[in-house]
Amino acid sequence: MLAQLMPGSGDDGPVRIPRVPAREAAERELADPRYHQNDPNLLQRALDWFWDRIGDLFEAAAGATPGGWTGLLAVVLVILLLAVALRLRLGALRRTPTSGGGALFGDRPRTAAEHRAAAERHAAGSRWTEAVQERMRAIVLALEERTLLIPGPGRTADEAASEAGRVLPAHSERLHAAARTFDDVTYGGRPGTAQEYAALSTLDTDLRHSKPQLAAAPHGSGT
Repeated sequence: MLAQLMPGSGDDGPVRIPRVPAREAAERELADPRYHQNDPNLLQRALDWFWDRIGDLFEAAAGATPGGWTGLLAVVLVILLLAVALRLRLGALRRTPTSGGGALFGDRPRTAAEHRAAAERHAAGSRWTEAVQERMRAIVLALEERTLLIPGPGRTADEAASEAGRVLPAHSERLHAAARTFDDVTYGGRPGTAQEYAALSTLDTDLRHSKPQLAAAPHGSGT
């Protein structure tokens, strides 16, 4: 095609063609799709560019690390080992801090008796984590039903223990221990135990037969 653009001059001498028309003709010729059938698509070019940059980064790191690639691999291995050791040392990741905890109850309202019955069913099946959770909910709801606690759907186990401890000070320490147990099994990833469930069950029974200090009870509460 380029040859067609060049005026024939026989054998009289070299053919001269203006620079700009020649460049334009070459660009038109190279723009023909036949020359680009095997070119990588846009995504492939982007991936090639990304991996080139990653390769440059590793090469730069290897160049800055004593021992080159061997030294870099050693550093990466040490970091991985430290991460594994830290993971084993800390145990399961906590979704929320145990000190603050989360809400005790879900969306569907239930009675203390319903939670207590659910706890017994879980205990019968040795599902101690669920049994501990349900028994703690039964404890708090029973106090609300006696109007010793003002109902609070978003209340945490720690908050409930603190409020209940003011009206039942003789059981304050056990209430806080029960709240810690609830938080540990619910948010700390630790399974509950039969001993913990037995402690909460005993606390539940003792609270039901305890007389509150009315002077410390919430406004409007009774026995």
